[in-house]
Amino acid sequence: MLYTVKEVSELSKVTIKTLHHYHKIGLLNPSKISEAGYRLYGTKELERLQEILFFRELDFSLDQIKDILQHHSDRLSILSQQEELLLSRQHRLDAIIQTLRKSIGSIREGRTMDNKEMFKGFENAEEWNKALAEQNQSLKESYGVGPIEVAPAEVQEMNEQAVEAMTFMNQMADSLREGVKYNDEKIRNLIRCHLEFMNEHGHKISAQDFSVQTRFFLSDDFHLQMLESQQTGLAYYLSAAAESFGTAKE
Repeated sequence: MLYTVKEVSELSKVTIKTLHHYHKIGLLNPSKISEAGYRLYGTKELERLQEILFFRELDFSLDQIKDILQHHSDRLSILSQQEELLLSRQHRLDAIIQTLRKSIGSIREGRTMDNKEMFKGFENAEEWNKALAEQNQSLKESYGVGPIEVAPAEVQEMNEQAVEAMTFMNQMADSLREGVKYNDEKIRNLIRCHLEFMNEHGHKISAQDFSVQTRFFLSDDFHLQMLESQQTGLAYYLSAAAESFGTAKE
C-alpha cells in the first residue's frame, strides 16, 4: 500500500513542509512519484521516517541522521541503538528529576536544601566529556559517523531551565484543575512562552516537535506516571494542548 505525502503527514504528525524538505535533502525519498507528480510512500519509507523521528528526539542533526542511515541499513540494530541512547538519557533525567522533586519539597516545607543534594544528576564538565567521548566512540564503531559536538551546560543555566520547566508544568496542572480547556488562549500562551524559552536557551523545538514529544509521553510508562502523579489526566491534557497549539501554528 502506498501513501500520499498528506496521508504520511497525518499518520506521523510531521508537517508536509518537513516531508518535502526531507525529500529535498535526500533524507527520506518517496517510493515513487505518480504521473501526476504526487509523492508516494510505502512501508519502508514509513519505517525510515520513524527512525528519523527517534534520532530527532535524541537531538541528532539531519546531516548526522542521514550519515547514520546511509552507513547502517539494519533496522533492528538502529532501533536497538536508539533504545540504548534514549535509556541513557532517561537515567540521567531520572537523577535530575529526583533532585528537582527534592528542591520542590524543600520549598514547600520552608527549609534550605542541602548543598550536597542540590546538584545531584548534573555531571561536571569532565564527567560529561567522558560520557560523550564514549558515546561518540560507540557511534563511530556502529555507524561510521563523526562525533556529536555538545558543550557541557553550566549548572546555573541548567537550574534556570529546570525551574522554567517546573513552573510551566505546574501552571498546566493548575489549569487542568481549574477546568481551563486545553485549547484555551491561556494554554496557548503558556505553551508559546515555554517554547520561546526553550529555543532561546539552545533547545531548538518547534510546535510540531513539542506535539510529537508530548504524544511520546503517553506511550512511555516513566513519563506517563510522572505526569499523572502530579495531576490525574495531565499527560493527556498536555498532549491535547500541544496538538491544538501545533495545528493552530500551521
